[in-house]
Amino acid sequence: MSETAIDWSQLGAPSLKDIESLAETALAALPAEFRDLCQDIIIRIEDFPDDETLDAMGCETEFDLLGLFTGQGLAQGGPRSLTGQMPNLIFLYRRPLLDYWAEHEDTLGALVTHVLVHEIGHHFGLSDADMARIENEE
Repeated sequence: MSETAIDWSQLGAPSLKDIESLAETALAALPAEFRDLCQDIIIRIEDFPDDETLDAMGCETEFDLLGLFTGQGLAQGGPRSLTGQMPNLIFLYRRPLLDYWAEHEDTLGALVTHVLVHEIGHHFGLSDADMARIENEE
């Protein structure tokens, strides 16, 4: 199997827009029935979580959190926003994603897909334990 060499000397680190593009590709690849349930979710790409989020999640460093779902998921009453309610958001954090990617064998696209699907799982009402069990069954 022949691999094409990548000239890394000409490449910069993936930007916020690059991560957003990977997330859009991952979302588009989901089965239609799942995409339909995610219509009202806003996906935001940021370099790092803010200090309030890090404190709330009990993170030791700004690199501890790769993604986060916030809002009212389907299990809590549905995707429709009520007056005054913030929209459902999925945050993907570029710098922690890049740090994790540098330390593991996964492609960046596979990592972004995994984190996005994990956060969508929270939108569906699944806990971290539920998702770990599902992943172990595969």
